[in-house]
Amino acid sequence: MPHSASAKKRNRQNLRNRDRNRTAKSELRSSIRRVLEAITAGDVASAREHFQGATRSADQAASAGTIHRNRAARIKSRLSARVLAASQGTGTAAVSKGGKPAEA
Repeated sequence: MPHSASAKKRNRQNLRNRDRNRTAKSELRSSIRRVLEAITAGDVASAREHFQGATRSADQAASAGTIHRNRAARIKSRLSARVLAASQGTGTAAVSKGGKPAEA
């Protein structure tokens, strides 16, 4: 346990920020999952809709410092490629267990 006043305050801040970061990361993972599920179901319109939400979540998490901005860009790029492939009917939009692209 912290003893000094500054250490106690820092501990309170860390706990508050940890909860905020967990919420942001959870929302990001959920929005990514919704996009991938829509692609797997073949619902391109829904996938595009959810992609916008995932993009927003990634940008918000990056601007808050919860995730790195390059990670946000990588998430958006990979999801965008999958949504585009699904809309064109290409087989590269397949998703394997774990959310990674299926091996062809």
